[in-house]
Amino acid sequence: MRSLKHCLRVSGLRVSGLKVSVLKVWVLMVWAAAAVLFGQDNKRPGIDVQDYQIEAEVNPRTQSLTATAAIRFLPTEENTTYAIFELNNALRVSKAVDGAGRDLSASRNQQDYTVRVNFPEPLPKGKAETVVIRYDGRLTGTEESPVYGVKFASIQADYSFLLYPARWFPVNGYTTDRFAAHMKISVPDGFRVVASGLETKGRDGANTVFEFEHTRPSFPGSVAIVKGEANRTSAEGVTTLLYFRSDSADMAGPYGQEIGKVMTFLTSLFGIPPQANLTVVETEAGAPNGYSAPGILFLNPRAIGKSVNTRLLVNQVARQWWGNNVSPTTRAHMWLVNGGARMAELLWVESQSGAGAYETEMKDVYVEALTIDDIPVIQTARLEDYSPEYWAVSGAKGTAVLGMLRYSIGDDKFKTLLTRFLEANAGKSVNTDDFRKAAEQVSERNLQGFFVQWIESSGAPEFKLEYTVFRTTNGFRIMGKVSQDLDTFRMPVDLLIETEGNPETKQVEVVGTSSEFVVETFGRPKKVTIDPNNRVLRYSNQMRVAVAIRRGEMFAEVSEFGDALKEYQKALDVNRNSSLAHYRVAELFFLQRNYQAAANSFRDALNGDLEPKWTEVWAHINVGKIFDITGQRERAINEYNLAIRTKDNTQNAQEEAAKYLKAPYERPASSN
Repeated sequence: MRSLKHCLRVSGLRVSGLKVSVLKVWVLMVWAAAAVLFGQDNKRPGIDVQDYQIEAEVNPRTQSLTATAAIRFLPTEENTTYAIFELNNALRVSKAVDGAGRDLSASRNQQDYTVRVNFPEPLPKGKAETVVIRYDGRLTGTEESPVYGVKFASIQADYSFLLYPARWFPVNGYTTDRFAAHMKISVPDGFRVVASGLETKGRDGANTVFEFEHTRPSFPGSVAIVKGEANRTSAEGVTTLLYFRSDSADMAGPYGQEIGKVMTFLTSLFGIPPQANLTVVETEAGAPNGYSAPGILFLNPRAIGKSVNTRLLVNQVARQWWGNNVSPTTRAHMWLVNGGARMAELLWVESQSGAGAYETEMKDVYVEALTIDDIPVIQTARLEDYSPEYWAVSGAKGTAVLGMLRYSIGDDKFKTLLTRFLEANAGKSVNTDDFRKAAEQVSERNLQGFFVQWIESSGAPEFKLEYTVFRTTNGFRIMGKVSQDLDTFRMPVDLLIETEGNPETKQVEVVGTSSEFVVETFGRPKKVTIDPNNRVLRYSNQMRVAVAIRRGEMFAEVSEFGDALKEYQKALDVNRNSSLAHYRVAELFFLQRNYQAAANSFRDALNGDLEPKWTEVWAHINVGKIFDITGQRERAINEYNLAIRTKDNTQNAQEEAAKYLKAPYERPASSN
């Protein structure tokens, strides 16, 4: 089944219209077969977990976990005869009993990482029940993860981490069912445990037992096991404990200082933080760049890097509010979490670098959002967790929606909305309607159409502008029409009118497929531009080029070079002068060792629009590499010198060129 999920994840890139007809038929066949195979047994009865009592022993020497989880829950349906929990496939269930200690039958389904527990008699709705599950297994970090391709659990000789998405304990309603937890984690002497909640410590023979009480429902199921003392840093009233190992140790202080700044900024934006202080733990390669649990951040060593990754910090700290403190009722509403965290990033960029930097970042968000344009945001639950499609729809488009909402209701009201919404719903589960009603209350406007368009519908408009200018006694009148192909579309859109004097900005309401407008100006209009600051998620020739290139990059990331090349060609069909599209084509040829074709495409990039600017310096460097590979050292040196003359140091380009001036580039050995 994992190979099927992998195929679905990779093939999901094609859902944006790349090979849609064949894929849809295949997926429907798979779904139909699955429905026949699992039938009604695959349906998960409604339960609401209230709290966990978890006792676990972690043995770093054997990389093993032995645990007992007592799960207290409320059935949300009448006559519930079984419950289904998700549990990592590396863990074996040895026993299941009810609250009175009576044996219950438990069966495994490896295909969807679940354990089914059957009850001897139907459970009444709303009456608290308890299931106790005992289980054990090894979590070395090499096991198949419940989230394909992402490592969320690893027990090593000198450190361990067990994150909630690993399902290292039986999980119900992943990311949506909030719970309290009391955890007792036993580890050998010399180790300490980091987890969410009030900590106490005791002993059990040769082991130290750490207890954590987290009484407020959230997602406190992530644990780290560390050695040594934390680096304790205080900055701007925020105390941070950082457990960084060896190569990352020197970065603990700088990260602690930056977290103080980030917490101060986000508190001004979102209100009082759910956790006043934070603990930061280093994970390992293969883990997500960042993961946020109540009061704890987990950072991948590569993401930590040699300079502070502030954008990552902002995103992960923001999740203390979005996700941990306020979470979605179902995964259909995950855009609130992922969009809210990424919007925090953009607002940080704006606070540090100005409105222009914010607009540049939002443009990149729009490009990513449009790579998957036929799945509505409200259908996020269809997408595999952590897949590119999932982030494009819930993260990028979710952020785009928030950006357009900010534009529609105004900056002050938007920031008031964020603060009020998070404060009013602290410790609660919310959905899109809750957010819409809060936005309507703050803006004093009916926003149902806005949310129907951008959350419940797919696609994006492409504006066509027609207008005629007339002279009047007081100046000039522009009479025009805005056309686009989304019948339900309604949104205010800016017009920039360039005149013989100062430019003028007017706002028109675009409704349906054709909207007429009349605006008056004092100066003679020379040019009229619709949506000049790209505030609306929409298509244009420039956007189509950018989206096709991004789709190509997505294919290239999973080594589907043929499909990547087709997407880059789509970009070139729209804009033959796109340096970035030519550069990406050249990269593919270079990877495939087709050096003549690569050199030709790098030259095309140099002769194009040189957007973005870095394409120039890196095209020269790569042409130099090709000349080195083909034994033309003098020509290679000339290209490296041309790269240096650009003075562009994007991604350390100057150091790269200087390195190959000293010694020729040597291609790596072929893996074939």
